[in-house]
Amino acid sequence: MFLSSIGFSIVIMSIWPYLQKIDQTADASFLGWVIASFSLGQMVASPIFGLWSNYRPRKEPLIVSIFISVAANCLYAYVHVPATHNKYYMLIARALVGFGAGNVAVVRSYIAGATSLQERTGSMANTSTCQALGFILGPVFQTCFVLIGEKGVTWNAIQLQINMYTAPVLLGAFLGILNIILIITVLREHRVTDTGQQCKNTNFEEATTNEAHILQGNIDQVAVVATNILFFVVLFIFALFETILTPLTMDMYGWTQEQAVLYGGIILAALGVEAVAVFMGVKLLSKTIGERAVLLGGLTVVWAGFFILLPWGSQLPKIQWEDLHNNSAPNTTFGEIIIGLWNSPREHHNEPPTGCPIEQAWCLYTPVIHLAQLLTAAALIGIGYPACNVMSYTLYSKIIGPRPQGVYMGWLTASGSGARILGPVFISHVYTYLGPRWAFCLVCGIVILTITLLGVVYKRLIAFSVRHVGIQE
Repeated sequence: MFLSSIGFSIVIMSIWPYLQKIDQTADASFLGWVIASFSLGQMVASPIFGLWSNYRPRKEPLIVSIFISVAANCLYAYVHVPATHNKYYMLIARALVGFGAGNVAVVRSYIAGATSLQERTGSMANTSTCQALGFILGPVFQTCFVLIGEKGVTWNAIQLQINMYTAPVLLGAFLGILNIILIITVLREHRVTDTGQQCKNTNFEEATTNEAHILQGNIDQVAVVATNILFFVVLFIFALFETILTPLTMDMYGWTQEQAVLYGGIILAALGVEAVAVFMGVKLLSKTIGERAVLLGGLTVVWAGFFILLPWGSQLPKIQWEDLHNNSAPNTTFGEIIIGLWNSPREHHNEPPTGCPIEQAWCLYTPVIHLAQLLTAAALIGIGYPACNVMSYTLYSKIIGPRPQGVYMGWLTASGSGARILGPVFISHVYTYLGPRWAFCLVCGIVILTITLLGVVYKRLIAFSVRHVGIQE
């Protein structure tokens, strides 16, 4: 999970300038498809790899999926070679990287099957910690590769350009190969019951009579669906927060694009460090009060964060009166949501005007969101999101029980991928046309509905073995 998350996050900040360089016909709308293609690929692949892992050794889908990611990264490094349609090759490359990332379902399924009820929360938290560290360090490595420059060096014999855009994906490909080697040499098939007893076979279809006795009883499908919805909302909310951070700071504080990217990156990096601490803390807290209570508390903290973000007072933001295109927030397309993150200062001969664009009518009457509000809200969301994230799929794995969980984990991963697509689209349109007050009010409402759903199914979110066998967690 650590190596895979680095391989993904290491290229994110360079996609837009690289796309502009290789294909002048690419616009913000197409950028949106390039960004979304990763999640779309993962959404499609997750149930497939999950089903595969239920019937075959888990090494097989893991190795194949990582090999696809390696090949896709290599394709990404060569998208400059074709004479035409370069942007479509990049789209295919990112979709294939996302398809390979569908192996997250296999990883979570493996952890669920290889741990007892007492061990699972800690193991899931450790996995999330490794994933979070990868997402933190990826952009750091990307920044280091900027020193290579746009020109870099060219290996003419194989038409390979090694520059600030291709070096990260080549490192990602190398990490993928390293991952394959580790899986072949280190990973072993292992499955235990919820009590920790060793199972002879690793696949449900091969279960012995004694093991099949443990599997008797139906999975609570209501709890399964509810947990999928909870997981979707958790990822939906964080995805929209990441998306809106840059345009919000540009509108509210008059920051330039460079300042918004720099300071926004610092805020997100700080949230990543905070998430690692939370992942470690929830392991201990869940043993005291239980996963359901931690999930409820996390959602409450997230709601408090977005409530604090609501505009109050009478001070209005600085207005951008110039007749400009709105560079701080998108108008119609998903790509324009994030285009400001990649806009190079070389594109502007003069320093662009700053402030809340007059095209957004709400700028004239919506109070400013003070920096202290933003930082407080970010800190609260940084506490609530990781707690909800790890608790939701830990509960999910316990609800499913000792059966191989590949397909179920595949659907959970797919729901998260869908949330990462829909979250930015939702917040971009509401924020652009209605402003932050309506946007964050709606988010608060969504969180309240989610807390209500959790309250309704609270008693059903218990482990399979607790429900059917009477095992105590």
